Parts: sequence; structure tokens; C-alpha cells
Amino acid sequence: MSNEPGFHDSEKVYKRESRIAEIFRRLRKNKLAMAGMFVIIILIIIVIIGPYIMPYEYYEQNPRSVLITYSREHPLGTDHLGRDILSRLIYGTRISLSIGLSVVLIGAAIGITLGSIAGYYGGRVDNYIMRFLDIYQSVPAILLSIAFATVLPLGIFSTIIALSVASFPRYARLIRALILQVRSLEYIEASRMVNAGDMRILLTHVLPNSFSPMIVSLTMSIGASIQVAAGLSFIGLGAQPPLPEWGAMLSAGRSLMRDNPTLVLYPGLMIMITVLAFNVFGDGLRDALDPRLK
Repeated sequence: MSNEPGFHDSEKVYKRESRIAEIFRRLRKNKLAMAGMFVIIILIIIVIIGPYIMPYEYYEQNPRSVLITYSREHPLGTDHLGRDILSRLIYGTRISLSIGLSVVLIGAAIGITLGSIAGYYGGRVDNYIMRFLDIYQSVPAILLSIAFATVLPLGIFSTIIALSVASFPRYARLIRALILQVRSLEYIEASRMVNAGDMRILLTHVLPNSFSPMIVSLTMSIGASIQVAAGLSFIGLGAQPPLPEWGAMLSAGRSLMRDNPTLVLYPGLMIMITVLAFNVFGDGLRDALDPRLK
């Protein structure tokens, strides 16, 4: 029966599904990780249905309702221009999550490419790439982000580019270290003996077996990217008004804290809860993916 066509493929699918089920079973035991995942799911739902549940447009102004702390029409109050804070927070969720995800995807694409080449080929290629990263990382990442954000036109796109080019070295170093651990294993040598190409070996054998720690790093980096993006917006180098990015909302409300402290309370809470959710979920995911913790 083992010689029937498709048998081995179905066996691989079964093993993969069993592995995923095992990871999820272990993840469910971590209550903090499940709470973080629940918060992330809620945020994703808000991103999807946000435009349909916002009571007002995020830019809609009402001069008759300025700096309200609470009312039936504005449950979370209004800002100095009479804009509904709840609507702006909902729309800001889409902006902040989009920035965090985009930064991680772009930075990881660059870093994984460089790190894979360095780790797989080694030798001079590895030395050149790593020395370049040493020089590149001699400048603090936050200063690189500020420098790129200053040079580029202000806006969300520039924020994404600035944070991406400042973050890719850590992904390159991580994937290189992981590839160095697996590139000399027997199944890699067997692939070379049957004349498999370097690209095929990398994509089908090396990267899949090195990617579990990378997934954890990427998950936790989303929260960090949201936090740094909020910092850039706070100092005026990120999202620009009237876009309700959470850091920009903090910046706009800091001078009005005495009149309406909720202007900084709510966006600050959103940043804190979102970053915490990604951190605890990533921490739980690391434990679930670690075979030594079975």
C-alpha cells in the first residue's frame, strides 16, 4: 500500500496537520498567549469592519462638541476640533496595524534574503555581508529611522520605509545563525548529492527547517514596529494630520491634557494593549514551537 501514488504526499500532509494541532494544543495551555491572540483577532476584526462600525468619519468636525469627555453621541469624547475619538481610534487601528505588518514584511524580506545567502554560502560572501551589517548596525536603529524619515517626504509610506531599512539586520543575523545550524545536516548533504540546485535546497529544506524561531521574532516585531512608528508620529516624522495614527493622536492631545486627559489616555492604552498582545502571543508561540518544552 505504501507504493500507491499519493500515499507519501498524504502522509506528509497528515504529519504536518498533526504538528500544527500539537502546537495549538500546547499554545492553548498558555493563558496569556491565548489572551494575546484573542486581542489580536479583535484588532484584525476592527481593521476589517472598522469603516462600517465607525459612528462618524475620522475627519468629521463638530464645532459645537469640542473637548467633550463623554456623551451619548460621543462615548469616548471628542478632541479640540470636535472629532469623535472612538471613530479615530477605530480608523487608527487600521493604520497602526498596517504599518507594523508592512514594516515586518519588508524588513524580513530584505533580512532573510541577505541572511540566507550569508549562512548558506559562507566564506567570503558571508564575511562581506556580515561586515556590512556590522557597519550598518553601528548606528542605532532609532537614529536610522529618524534619519530616513527626515529625508523622505512625511507620511505613512515614509514611516514604513524608514522602519524597514532600520530593522532588517536583526532578521538577517537570526536567519543566518539558524541556517548555519542546519546546512551541514545529512538531509542537506543528500540533496546536494542528487544535484539539487542551491535555490531549491534553500527554499525546500534549509528555510522551512529554520523558520520556527523566525516566526516568533516576526510576531513580536510587529508590536515593536507599531511602538516605534507611534514614536515617530509623536515627534512629527510619521503619519500626518488629519490621519488618526495613535502616536499622532498622542502628539495632538498632549497640549490639551488639562482640558481633556482622555485625548492621550485612549491612544496610549491602544498602543500599550496592542504591543502587549503581540509580545505575550509571541512569547507563548515560542514556547509552543520549542520541541524541548514538550
